[in-house]
Amino acid sequence: MALTALALAGATATAAPGAAANAATYYVDCERGDDSAAGTTGGTAWRSLEKASAHTYAPGEKLLLRRGTSCTGVLAPKGAGAAGAPVLIDAYGSKKAAKPHIEANGARAALHLVDTEQWEIRNLDLSNTGPATTTERRAGLYVQLTDYGVADHFLVDGVDVHDVNGADFKDPDPSGGILFVVQGTKTPTRFHGLRVEDSTVRRVDRTGIGTMSTWGSGTDADAELLSSGVEFVRNKAYDVGGDGIVIHETRKARVEHNYVDGFNMRSAGYNAGIWAWESQDALYQYNEVTGGHGTRDSMAYDIDGGNLRNTYRYNYSHDNEGGFLLVCNGEGKVSDGNRIHDNISVNDRNTASPYAVISVVCGAATDTQVYRNTVVTHRADTAIVSNNGPTGVTFRDNIFVGAPGAGSPIKDTVSTFSNNLYWRTSQPRDTTGVNADPRFLSRTPGAPGDVRLKPGSPARGQGTAVDDGTTRDYFGNPIPDPPNLGADQSS
Repeated sequence: MALTALALAGATATAAPGAAANAATYYVDCERGDDSAAGTTGGTAWRSLEKASAHTYAPGEKLLLRRGTSCTGVLAPKGAGAAGAPVLIDAYGSKKAAKPHIEANGARAALHLVDTEQWEIRNLDLSNTGPATTTERRAGLYVQLTDYGVADHFLVDGVDVHDVNGADFKDPDPSGGILFVVQGTKTPTRFHGLRVEDSTVRRVDRTGIGTMSTWGSGTDADAELLSSGVEFVRNKAYDVGGDGIVIHETRKARVEHNYVDGFNMRSAGYNAGIWAWESQDALYQYNEVTGGHGTRDSMAYDIDGGNLRNTYRYNYSHDNEGGFLLVCNGEGKVSDGNRIHDNISVNDRNTASPYAVISVVCGAATDTQVYRNTVVTHRADTAIVSNNGPTGVTFRDNIFVGAPGAGSPIKDTVSTFSNNLYWRTSQPRDTTGVNADPRFLSRTPGAPGDVRLKPGSPARGQGTAVDDGTTRDYFGNPIPDPPNLGADQSS
């Protein structure tokens, strides 16, 4: 329900039990349907997206599209659900048939929801291919709020978006795959309870899956303006023009068990695999990012402008041209209290100065701690860590391993280094660090398991206990006291 600024927090909606119990179900069959029919059974299905979009859906109603069919145009339904009685868009028919497909032919979106709430969207196949463009914004699934207030409960489950060739527009009004966008300047507006799960985006420009907003600065003072209950879980993104998965203006978001393979493939802007802007207390875990293209801001993971208390843990990054991690606070922003720990990077690189596998650039951060990570590169033409001036980052209890033979340097004279293990790389002002072979299971790691420590590794038992609530490592091992250096905490 649309709310004023005074009612942004703690609002709930109540569905009328009778309305939900008597809610109708409508059917669409773009091959054999008839728009003059009732639409209330599979045998009387509507034929067009226009007919389905003209109806105003009430709480608990369902709109079902027949599997194995393809529709052309835009599905833009009206109406809204209520708490406990969302509107459902789903598939019907034999589960052996393909998901129902919507091709938007270059429109703003294949499925477009505007100023509404309480919707669940499942088991659709969306595409949006129009003439090549540098000016047209296009998306697969696009949910748009403008001066609306709090919009409760959106679920996207099992939706596949592919072949979206929108222009290279980023926030606050992007092109992309699955997008939730807040706009306006009059009424504070945000999402509450937004989950995207088990969905796939492939060959989309420019953002794979994301939220954007014109409200909130990311500061604690603006916390009630940030979208809450945002969860991106078990999604896959392939061949994305720009950012893979990104959250803007959120608090306590969870981004976990996602896979990104190929990002920043066609964009002229700055991009990352998984990252946030102006977000608080975000948790990223069990994600894998690979195939990042480009040597500017094109890292797998990113602590960026206005990020407060964000945590990356248990993530895997490998074979990205832009590197593993970017720390880049925006001009005039506060980026504070962020933690990057218990992650693994294998064979990431960035050969363009001032970047590296881990790049500290842009504005200064405060209290950014990078610890208990294992970072291995096979490339001698990349630095492992670089810094072109910003302060506020501490590297502690990590394992840094450079390329065989020539090694890979560390080019950071600004950050704090403490108690790390260095092998085939330089040891920057780290009086408590050790320069030694970590004794990995593999001499040339190519997977997370390859960086497990052999018995007798000099990294064992040399770490520092951290009271951060983390009790297990990347592999599920209990963290001993004292811990090991790096991501493997096996005893």
